[in-house]
Amino acid sequence: MSFRGFSAGTTVHVLQRGNNKGRIFDSAKDSGLYLEWLTEAARAFGLSVHAYVLMTNHIHLLASLGSKDSLARTMQSVGIRYTRYFNGTRERTGTLWEGRYRSCVIARDDYFLACSRYIEMNPVRAGLAATPEVYRWSSYKANALGREDALVTPHEVYQRLGTTDEARRRGYRDLFEKPSDAFDDRLRAATNRGIGLDEVDQIRKVGRPRKAA
Repeated sequence: MSFRGFSAGTTVHVLQRGNNKGRIFDSAKDSGLYLEWLTEAARAFGLSVHAYVLMTNHIHLLASLGSKDSLARTMQSVGIRYTRYFNGTRERTGTLWEGRYRSCVIARDDYFLACSRYIEMNPVRAGLAATPEVYRWSSYKANALGREDALVTPHEVYQRLGTTDEARRRGYRDLFEKPSDAFDDRLRAATNRGIGLDEVDQIRKVGRPRKAA
């Protein structure tokens, strides 16, 4: 389930999985082309991507919409283009993606930074990298180390981490020293349900059994 009709300026966490959790990236060429086409589509439809990661069978984005249709049109464009390439190079047919992408609104500054960290720590949690900086297919090196990345647009929350580029990068790296398991669980629940993070808290409160008097 995903939100429909986001308004311009909304920042969202996006998750899209391969069909039946199947692999969607088998090689550096696959990942490179997907990022190239995502960059082109994001520019064409006014989507600003602040953080991303490509895993073997799913992707995560943290992005802000320039118009209400920015996200939907970007994901549709890159999804169709990449599926055509993937199927054509493997003599396969049919869908590549597990339906429509899932998403949730990231409405608070602290949520934004925690979501960015969550995205870039995915390869570490999955055992694909010892640290986020050694994983090739994420925005970590752009946000934390200043590497040029045509896809990444710094958000104002990121800009407020420091008064200089190096101060911002240092402040960003500091985020990765803090535990975030509780937030990560809430983000997963919100994204999979297509609801806000605060709504997850309300659902959990309602669902808890009352303590005996």
